[in-house]
Amino acid sequence: MKLTLIDKYILKRYLITFFGILFLFVPIGIMASLAEKINKILESKATSGEIWSYYLNFTLVLGNMLMPILLFLAIIFFTSRLSARSEVVAILSSGVSYQRFLRPYLIGATCIAVLIFLMGNFIVPSASAGFHSFEDKYFKSTKEDRQVRNIYNQISEDEFVYVSFFDPNRLIGYNFTLEHFDSIGRLEYKLSAANIRYMTVDSTYRLTTYKKRTFEDEVEYVEQIRSIDTILNFTIDDLMPVSYIAETKNFFELNRFINDQKRRGSATVNAYILEKYKRLALPLSAYILTLIAVAVSSVKRRGGLGLNLAFGIAIAFIYIFFDRVFSTLAEQAGFSPLLAALLPVIFFATIAYFLLQRAKR
Repeated sequence: MKLTLIDKYILKRYLITFFGILFLFVPIGIMASLAEKINKILESKATSGEIWSYYLNFTLVLGNMLMPILLFLAIIFFTSRLSARSEVVAILSSGVSYQRFLRPYLIGATCIAVLIFLMGNFIVPSASAGFHSFEDKYFKSTKEDRQVRNIYNQISEDEFVYVSFFDPNRLIGYNFTLEHFDSIGRLEYKLSAANIRYMTVDSTYRLTTYKKRTFEDEVEYVEQIRSIDTILNFTIDDLMPVSYIAETKNFFELNRFINDQKRRGSATVNAYILEKYKRLALPLSAYILTLIAVAVSSVKRRGGLGLNLAFGIAIAFIYIFFDRVFSTLAEQAGFSPLLAALLPVIFFATIAYFLLQRAKR
């Protein structure tokens, strides 16, 4: 596919404007974060290397989050300028069809879609892990901030664990209980301990004030030990159900994690499946937002750039609203994660179609 001079011109403006706006907004976000957290940073004992690493990770996380919206605004900005200078009219008047006019935009959207996919699935998860780790270590400074309270988790089809609170920095939980049920739902045995600590040296769990109650033929047997090191059928992640755990896993790790959570019968597996589908659906937004932006801004109208940007910001907020509504439904109301990820895409793809039909006229 040979690019004409006009294709190269539009594609160049597409990419330069997008990356220009991206590199403009991300430093603003960093400065806002620094202004908000400067006191905590100064009070913390973080080294300069840790702080630099934190803000590098913050840059990647923020950039990935803003990329689709900034792409939308960038296209509206530079296409509105083309339209204001009657360049769009000149291109179309020269015999170029509207579909042909869209080709460099779609090439640019493909480049950004690939970038969004690689960033979201392989680069940002590692950055997100470092970002959250720093915040947990230095910004959640009090004992109450660090501890996760009242954790009740299903770790398999017939086993449940509970801790009254868990300190992820010390890898220790308090008032631990594990219940195991048989195939018809009867309690077979129950483990309890005053605290449970994960021993990183040998990947075992140390239970203090250990008690095991076993039920056989309506008879209860009790075993008590002051302290015991043992292997249990769950991972430390099951005692640290942080809301961002899916964000810290790359595409292949997330698939394995989802399969493991399905096997365990986790009640929160829909949130992880939704994260997977959103990562796959997000690159499509580069095409849809590109088409909407071109359809809106390629028509010369009274109000010019200002009106187009206002419309673009309104569309961006509507997109975010739809995304949050369907995400909440999937996480809390049992709505299909696949539909939750696809419906906003389908809705805005429909808007893009009708706007393009109108723009062609």
